[in-house]
Amino acid sequence: MLKKYFDFVRGASADPIGKLGVALVTSSFVTFVFFELARLTGILENAYVGLITYLLFPSLFMLGLILIPIGWRRLKKQTGKSTRELIDSRFGEEQTKGGFLGSKFAMSILALTLLNVLFLSAASSRMLSFMDEAEFCGTACHSVMNPEWVTYQQSSHARVKCVECHVGEGAGALLDSKLNGIWQMVSVTFDLLERPIPTPVRQLRPARETCEKCHWPEKFYGSRLKTIVHYEKDSASTPRYTNLNLKVDAGEWSGEEGPAGGIHWHIAKENQVRYVSVNDERREMIWVEALLPDGSFKRFTNRRATSVAAAEASSRTMDCVDCHNRATHVYENPQVAIDTRIRQGLIDRSLPFIKREALAAVMADYPTRDAAMEGIAYHLGEFYRQHFAEVSLGKQSAIDSAVAVVQNVYNRNVHPEMNITWGTYRSHIGHVGNQGCFRCHNQNLVDEGGTAISSDCSLCHSILASDSETPFEYLQPADTSSRDYLMHKYLRDEFLDYVKE
Repeated sequence: MLKKYFDFVRGASADPIGKLGVALVTSSFVTFVFFELARLTGILENAYVGLITYLLFPSLFMLGLILIPIGWRRLKKQTGKSTRELIDSRFGEEQTKGGFLGSKFAMSILALTLLNVLFLSAASSRMLSFMDEAEFCGTACHSVMNPEWVTYQQSSHARVKCVECHVGEGAGALLDSKLNGIWQMVSVTFDLLERPIPTPVRQLRPARETCEKCHWPEKFYGSRLKTIVHYEKDSASTPRYTNLNLKVDAGEWSGEEGPAGGIHWHIAKENQVRYVSVNDERREMIWVEALLPDGSFKRFTNRRATSVAAAEASSRTMDCVDCHNRATHVYENPQVAIDTRIRQGLIDRSLPFIKREALAAVMADYPTRDAAMEGIAYHLGEFYRQHFAEVSLGKQSAIDSAVAVVQNVYNRNVHPEMNITWGTYRSHIGHVGNQGCFRCHNQNLVDEGGTAISSDCSLCHSILASDSETPFEYLQPADTSSRDYLMHKYLRDEFLDYVKE
């Protein structure tokens, strides 16, 4: 069998170009099979190997197939012979006798053509499947995508494939993603990418085609209790508590009775919201419109927007990612990151001033990742050696553990190679500063009568404690002698009224 194959290969190698084509076809096929078997058996697992296997080898195979007929065409011009004469002379009478179409030569061509089709089909299928894996997205372009890969692995969507959000369903979505992927490969190859990668990502499919495959508005009802613990920068890292009763309602559907509003009111089918933002960055709103029951829209215009002219074509209908803009690739706020690790017991709160010093260590300006690892270790170690020698000797293991945790916080959130630092990618969940909810719910967005969009805290949550010494402070009876008596009473009554409804 091998002798017949090699005889056929020698006959097909018409000239140097044809020989190169045959060599590429044969070597790429054999190497593809070897690498594929190695991947299936678990010997090779690196994403770069998959990139070579499913992109390079099939491409070389196709190139070889193209070069073979080019070689034959060149040989025809050089010899002046017809294709049939060249076939007879190079393959012999035994291969071509019995009629051209019924000859062994024709059967060989047919068999190899079928084999080529099967190989290319299998390779294409495996390539598409491989490129749908999260490991490919996160590790194939390591220097560029590593920050997103790191945050993805620690997110609530770590078991959701990247393509389910970034591609969506349908042939059109698949084609668009592959064309965009080609440009991304070119950008990486020639270092054309911006650092950090700009947001928002405008190529994402609408949330109704992605997010709502698992999360649908009809199921957003009731409330959810959320407890936030912050720690002071004092010696004891004293905890302060914020308790919120989040109103996750989205509104009414299909004529059924339900809540009038809540956090997810904006994406209920009956409550369409659309807007135009400065430079289409979804941060500073130029105007916001809300759908009224009669089908018309009520507009709120920003009287302080830096740009007053906006094309209607650039308007956007609000969906999940307008608030959940970091649903998967979540970069933490440094204070929240340290608070969370203390609350989880990963950082020993009994270490004096640990909140203050951990925050200072992780937020210092470091030129490289290695410098950050050394700087964090030195900062914490030296602080306790200089100011708390007994603690340094007696709790060295707790200090070492704190160093490792703070280094991990840095590695997750700061990526100097991509110019990603604290605050580069802000989340629109909540309302820190003028971000999140306050992009629309502020006194500058007003209707024709000058009335602003409400920014009442109780629209979305009941406040049961706010940076308080004890949890659920406002559920306790209000002290009439306290200067916060009226606020305390209002917040307590608001919550009690809400739960009675």
